[in-house]
Amino acid sequence: NGAGETRQRQNDYMQQEDDWDRDMLLDPAWEKQQRKTFTAWCNSHLRKAGTQIENIEEDFRDGLKLMLLLEVISGERLAKPERGKMRVHKISNVNKALDFIASKGVKLVSIGAEEIVDGNAKMTLGMIWTIILRFAIQDISVEETSAKEGLLLWCQRKTAPYKNVNIQNFHISWKDGLGFCALIHRHRPELIDYGKLRKDDPMTNLNTAFDVAEKYLDIPKMLDAEDIVGTARPDEKAIMTYVSSFYHAFSGAQKAETAANRICKVLAVNQENEQLMEDYEKLASDLLEWIRRTIPWLENRVPENTMQAMQQKLEDFRDYRRLHKPPKVQEKCQLEINFNTLQTKLRLSNRPAFMPSEGKMVSDISNAWGSLEGAEKGYEEWLLNEIRRLERLDHLAEKFRQKAAIHEAWTDGKEEMLQQKDYETASLSDIKALLKKHEAFESDLAAHQDRVEQIAAIAQELNELEYYDSPSVNARCQRICDQWDSLGVLTQKRSEALQRTEKLLETIDQLYLEFAKRAAPFNNWMEGAMEDLQDTFIVHTIEEIQGLSTAHEQFKATLPEADKERQAILGIHNEIAKIVQTYHVNMAGTNPYTTINSQEINAKWDKVRQLVPQRDQALIEEHARQQNNERLRRQFANQANVIGPWIQTKMQEIGRISIEMHGTLEDQLTHLRQYEKSIVNYKPKIDQLEGDHQLIQEALIFDNKHTNYTMEHIRVGWEQLLTTIARTINEIENQILTRDAKGISQDQMNEFRASFNHFDRDHSGRLGAEEFKACLISLGFDIGNDAQGEAEFSRIMSIVDPNRLGVVTFQAFIDFMSRETADTDTADQVMASFKVLAGDKNYILVDELRRELPPDQAEYCIARMTPYTGPDAVPGALDYMSFSTALYGESDL
Repeated sequence: NGAGETRQRQNDYMQQEDDWDRDMLLDPAWEKQQRKTFTAWCNSHLRKAGTQIENIEEDFRDGLKLMLLLEVISGERLAKPERGKMRVHKISNVNKALDFIASKGVKLVSIGAEEIVDGNAKMTLGMIWTIILRFAIQDISVEETSAKEGLLLWCQRKTAPYKNVNIQNFHISWKDGLGFCALIHRHRPELIDYGKLRKDDPMTNLNTAFDVAEKYLDIPKMLDAEDIVGTARPDEKAIMTYVSSFYHAFSGAQKAETAANRICKVLAVNQENEQLMEDYEKLASDLLEWIRRTIPWLENRVPENTMQAMQQKLEDFRDYRRLHKPPKVQEKCQLEINFNTLQTKLRLSNRPAFMPSEGKMVSDISNAWGSLEGAEKGYEEWLLNEIRRLERLDHLAEKFRQKAAIHEAWTDGKEEMLQQKDYETASLSDIKALLKKHEAFESDLAAHQDRVEQIAAIAQELNELEYYDSPSVNARCQRICDQWDSLGVLTQKRSEALQRTEKLLETIDQLYLEFAKRAAPFNNWMEGAMEDLQDTFIVHTIEEIQGLSTAHEQFKATLPEADKERQAILGIHNEIAKIVQTYHVNMAGTNPYTTINSQEINAKWDKVRQLVPQRDQALIEEHARQQNNERLRRQFANQANVIGPWIQTKMQEIGRISIEMHGTLEDQLTHLRQYEKSIVNYKPKIDQLEGDHQLIQEALIFDNKHTNYTMEHIRVGWEQLLTTIARTINEIENQILTRDAKGISQDQMNEFRASFNHFDRDHSGRLGAEEFKACLISLGFDIGNDAQGEAEFSRIMSIVDPNRLGVVTFQAFIDFMSRETADTDTADQVMASFKVLAGDKNYILVDELRRELPPDQAEYCIARMTPYTGPDAVPGALDYMSFSTALYGESDL
């Protein structure tokens, strides 16, 4: 199709030039330029046949030199000419020449043999111009353009690097002479010192170019510098004729240069792809090995027995999150970018897709990374739960020891007391006293029942929470319970013994009994108060410490009433002393009903009063700590509530930029890189938030009502943001690679993006199957609803969606459209290029490769080409055909 379109454009151009405006020849300056140029052009060919012309109208009138000119430039023999001098003989010769021109596909309009024989200057010049077009310009082809456009494009390509040269046409663009000098310098730089030329000296520039071309390039002087400079608009046909001579003079060198460039391009792509494959394999191996070593560490759930050891584990985990994991996140992101870039380059160069070694696919790495993330999340949760458990265990163990110590102090000597036989020799009053005392003891024993139950309950909870020193706790708890059971049995036995002798007891000391009854509960109250005042507490919020403070204030409010009770008990004791002193009662020993005395009550009361301010201070300190914790919560929340929405906003902005069409792809890439820079510059705020999070964890703060964002949310969002911006930049770079490799214009890219965005209604960056089908139809693809249309659409979907995910990304869409609108290098093109370098041989020699290609790429070919074994093989011949085929097929290249 491309060749047919080129031929059609050539015919159209010939038709256009056949209908050229002959009135232009009325301009004397143009006619003069054409006459000189066409004459010089004809002589450059006729001299090969040993003849020349001086007057273009007169010398072509008999048709003989005209036929000779056509034979020289075409390389074909024309019909035998007529040698007669008669007019009919001349007309016959001219007709033979015109018929030959027409046989080459050229339509001659209004040009007849009679006019040429009659010496019509305009018709003769028109005919010569038609010959020049057909045999010197029409076959020029540059990058799918031909004839005049091809010649103009060739001039633009060759003169592009030169300052003050801007070739846009074949008239005024050449007036200053720099264009001719640039063409000569580009191909033969030793002939002209271009740096010394001046744009304001056109005469020198033009004469320099004409003289050098005539002397060294065998191009005759077809133009006069004075005519070009003195004409406002030089004749286009004269300029084109002269410039085409430069093209043909340099075309041989251009062909070899094009062949060498094509081979260099193909080999450079292959070498770069091989290096990218090696880099991917090494980076994937290193990352997978690190994941393999790290997961067992994160899956280790063997707890430590102390808070210090568990906190060290937490600190090690922080180092992992802060120091070890972030570089690996970057490596994973870079690995995905390298893989996508490599696959894009392979697709653009018609190479097979890269398949990594087994277990090193991007999906394998993603799965391994997912396992790592899962183990990491579970590990952090486990660490925090273990720290809470150990904190709870330490608190319970201390509480157990305190209650056990108080109980053991209370039970000390109780068994010996209950086993005494003192009632056997006691007097009646002593027996009565012993009975009352035992009743008081039973009351005291019942009051201690709650403490024993609390001790057992704490021991049970320690067992359920797997306290590491549970055996010693259980042993101590068992001793307390056994002793408690023994006290119950002994108490019952003594009670029964006293009751048996109760009939012997008749008197009772009411005051002692009253003292014992009121002193015992008061004593228990004081012991309970001391226990509560010395009890350790653990709180996590301001509200909890305020509750404890409120309860403490309520307790202090009861102290005046308690003091009244103490005074009343002490009053009973004082009354006993007064009775003993007044009536000289012979009282042996202390109060028979209780072991509590006034000194003990006063001592415990003093202890309670002493513990109250200590408790006040402890609550104040804890309140200050909770206020600091609240400050840390608010400090973290204030930053998190800004950073979290900022990350979400940036994610949305990146997504919007990736689908908008403002400016070129380079503009979008620049915009995204500015976003990336601003995001990287935001990293100190993340680090500051990490520092605040560490202070919160060190303070053992486990909740924060002021924000819904956790540090884990921020970390995940930050990592996703970095990955998204990197992936989006990579997608734009791949689009640029595709555009440049396929020669897609910016307007085409915009059209593709506009069509894609129009049907991407949910702005997801992907099209469903039906959306993609509608998009193709809008771009002019003929996809009907019949079976043939469905088959064609299925074929296209297999190209853009090889994994059958049901969606089409913009990169896949661009790759497909580029294949539909641009040509790419093929194995046949590479073989044709090698054949040029080999001089049309079926093999190539080592010396030819080293002469035509750069050293590294020549050695690359020599190392990989197999020996040529054809019938025309010579020693050292290499098979470039199998090598070219291997570049585009399955091989180790």
